[in-house]
Amino acid sequence: MYGLEMIHASPNLKRGTIYVTLDRMTDKGLVKSRVEERPTGRSGIARRIYSITGHGQRIFNAVLAAAAAYAGTPI
Repeated sequence: MYGLEMIHASPNLKRGTIYVTLDRMTDKGLVKSRVEERPTGRSGIARRIYSITGHGQRIFNAVLAAAAAYAGTPI
């Protein structure tokens, strides 16, 4: 996903914080990013596409497991 797509997908994410959060997550190795490939001659700024890393997925799974354990529900 790209940042603006994330903002539109969640009513809780604000434009002013999403990119700071994504940069911090990139620095920690939780997500990676790449610049969108654009066809020659297409105007506008290329978007940055973000995806979760293997490390980020493991952290996410651990958070889900901890939340489920805290709530007393199996995963």
